[in-house]
Amino acid sequence: MKLIIAGASGLVATEIIRQSLRSRDITSVLALARKPVVAPAGTTAADATKLKSVIIDDYETYPDHVKREFSGADACIWTVAITPTKSKTFAFEDVKRICQTSTLAGFRAMAEAGPARPFRFLYMSGSAAERDQTKRPIFLADYLLMRGETENQVLEFAASQQPPSSVQASVAKPGLITGHETVFRSVWGTALRYIGVVPHVSIEELVAAMLHQVKTGFEKDALFGGDLQRIGGQALRDSETAKES
Repeated sequence: MKLIIAGASGLVATEIIRQSLRSRDITSVLALARKPVVAPAGTTAADATKLKSVIIDDYETYPDHVKREFSGADACIWTVAITPTKSKTFAFEDVKRICQTSTLAGFRAMAEAGPARPFRFLYMSGSAAERDQTKRPIFLADYLLMRGETENQVLEFAASQQPPSSVQASVAKPGLITGHETVFRSVWGTALRYIGVVPHVSIEELVAAMLHQVKTGFEKDALFGGDLQRIGGQALRDSETAKES
């Protein structure tokens, strides 16, 4: 399969690239970012040939040469966002443009570029994002409602495409992400502590789960921490078993 990773220079995206390049099922990895992306350390020369870095100036605008790269893609994992902690340092209009407007623009460009059918789009959000716009979270309300609204819009766009099920979408909603970098702990931690919920998933499990879902099909439209642990943990165990056999 051909996989697009949007926001490919980020920390989670780097792990997605690492696992993708090692996967026999994935033959092409398109790393979409605003700067060049190279294969992670430890990648074999053979696996590194599957990676193509595509530079984009603005995630809202997709020139024809970028759309041509999207052609034939089977799936995208979208990681472009401003985290809750960093959102407080930007004007809300800029946060919404990056987290919401850019997401829909990218999804639309991919759907129109002639991808494989079905084309699967996995949006990475967070467990505290609120889809119910009649509720108001007690902390970071505007941000969490906006992220939830974005989830709704991603799912609605996929459902609107013809023929039915030709474009599919789901949302990964991890809580705290543990792993190589302690910075992951702050991504949703502040918001989650305020609402009394602190689920966590390792970065390896998170990525393994997301890759499993774009390969095999989405289990449901919201994958929370427990789902990601279960799916990702099994995928990692299956991978180790395959290596031993």
